[in-house]
Amino acid sequence: MTIVKISLLCIISIVFIPNIVFATNILDNDIVVTNLTIDGKVKEHLTLSDITTFTHKLPIILYDKNYNSEIEKNSLCINKTEPCLLTSSIRQSFTSHKETLTTINLPAIKTFVDDMARKIDTNPINAKLYFDTNTNTITELSPHNDGITLDTQKTISDITKILKNDITKFPKTLELSYKKIPAKVTDKNTKELGITTLIGQGVSDFTGSTKSRIHNITTASERFNGLVIAPNEEFSFTSVLGPVDGEHGYKEELVIKDNETKPEFGGGICQVSTTAFRGAVFTGLKITQRHNHSYPVHYYLPTGFDATVYVPSPDLRFINNTPNYILINIKIDGHKLIFNYYGTDDGRKVIVDGPHVINRQPDGSMKTYFTQTVIDKTGHVIIDDIFKSNYKSPKDYPHPGDVAKLTKKPDNWSKSQWKRYKTENGIQ
Repeated sequence: MTIVKISLLCIISIVFIPNIVFATNILDNDIVVTNLTIDGKVKEHLTLSDITTFTHKLPIILYDKNYNSEIEKNSLCINKTEPCLLTSSIRQSFTSHKETLTTINLPAIKTFVDDMARKIDTNPINAKLYFDTNTNTITELSPHNDGITLDTQKTISDITKILKNDITKFPKTLELSYKKIPAKVTDKNTKELGITTLIGQGVSDFTGSTKSRIHNITTASERFNGLVIAPNEEFSFTSVLGPVDGEHGYKEELVIKDNETKPEFGGGICQVSTTAFRGAVFTGLKITQRHNHSYPVHYYLPTGFDATVYVPSPDLRFINNTPNYILINIKIDGHKLIFNYYGTDDGRKVIVDGPHVINRQPDGSMKTYFTQTVIDKTGHVIIDDIFKSNYKSPKDYPHPGDVAKLTKKPDNWSKSQWKRYKTENGIQ
C-alpha cells in the first residue's frame, strides 16, 4: 500500500480555522466602491483597497471527499520544511486541496473609522443674536447648526458584519450611524438665556486709520457680532476670530511682528481685541489672559488699556462669571468701535482706576497700570486685579522705509534743529 505523508502544521490549520472567515479570490479583479453617507449625503468612500486592508489572508489545506485532483496530490503541505510529513491514504491525497481564507483585521477597520470620524465630526454652532434696545427683544442674525459625532463603535460593527456575511454583497451605499449634538443657543430658546439688558460696554477710536485697516476692523468685528457666551464659559478671542488671511477677507496692513512694524494680512484686528477687552473689564468679567502691545499705539488711547492678539497666540481670554448668558453686539459709529455686552444685571459694581503712567522715557517707552475691582450685590469683592503694561520704544520697531537715525548733528543744521530732531527721535 502506498503511503502519503501530510504536514502536522497543515492539520492544525484545518482544525483551528477562525470563525470570522470568507474567501477573497472572487473579488480579486473587481472594482468595489461604497458610498458612506449620513442622512443620504456622501461623507466618505470605501474602496476595495480599503477592504483589502481590513483582512488577513491565510493559506491552508482543506479536505473534501467530493473533491478530486491529480495536480495537488503531491504538494499537500504548504510549508515544505521538516517535520512536515504524516502518513495518509492515497485517496486523501487526491481529495485535499489548497485554499485561501481571510480573517478580519479589526485594528485596520478601527483606524479607518477613527480617521473618518475626525473628518465628519463637527461642533454645534450657536445662533447669532441681536438685542433690540428699543423693544428689549432678541432677534436672530444667523441660524444655529447642530453638531454631529460619528458612532464609531456602531460603524466598526456594521463594516465587520458585512465582511463576516458575504464580501461579494458589500453594499454600494452604507448609511453611517451618528449622534446629534444640539446647539445651546437657537431661535427657540432666547427667552431662557437671561439676556435682558446692557451690562457693559467697550469703546475705542480708530480715527486716522487707512481704508485697508478699517476694512480689517469691520471684517474681524463681524466674527464677534451676535456671539453668545454661556455662564462660566471662557471666551477665547483667537478661537472665535479663526484664520486671518486673504481667503478670509483680510487685507494687508501694518502689524507689530519680529521686531518690526510691517504689512501683513489682518493689520488692525487689535482694535477689535482692545475694544472687546475694555468691554469685558467694564462688564466686570474675569480676565484670564491679556497682553499689551510692544510699544504705545495711538489708536489705543488711553495708553495702557489695550490688548494685542495674534493667531494662535498671544490671545485675549475672559470668563463669563455672570449668572446667565452674555450677548455681544458690535456697533461702528463714525470712527468709534463699540462692543455692547448684554445679559443679566446681577447687581455687581465695577470700579476701574486708571490707566496711570508710572514711567515715561523720551524715546517713547513707558510703563502703566490700571485696576479692576468688582463688588457683588452683597458688598463682597469678587475681583481685584491689576493690569500692568510695559511698552518699549517705537524706535525699536521700524516701519517700512524707515531710515537709520542720525547720531550726530549734520554740518548744515543749526543747534536748534538738531535739538528738535533729538527730542522727536528720543536721542540722548
